[in-house]
Amino acid sequence: MPEDAVFTMTLDAELRAAFMAEAAAEDRPASQVVRELMRDYIERRRQSRDDDTYLHRKVEAGRASMRAGQGRPNDEVKADFAARRARLAGSDA
Repeated sequence: MPEDAVFTMTLDAELRAAFMAEAAAEDRPASQVVRELMRDYIERRRQSRDDDTYLHRKVEAGRASMRAGQGRPNDEVKADFAARRARLAGSDA
């Protein structure tokens, strides 16, 4: 089990009072709420990094396929979908 550590920080008095009142209203110690906030922050940051890594890999894979001649130019894709939309609009008439 890791050793506990003390975390000291400076807060605006009004922010501290509001935070303490909200924690008390939930009948929770302020330290418990702070630990929960820290865990949530860490999880969001990790998820954001994972998302960024995933996106980077997908973009690089797309670029590699374009360099290998396996992709299609943007103008060609736009024209293809414009034609599809036109066909669908015509079938609704």
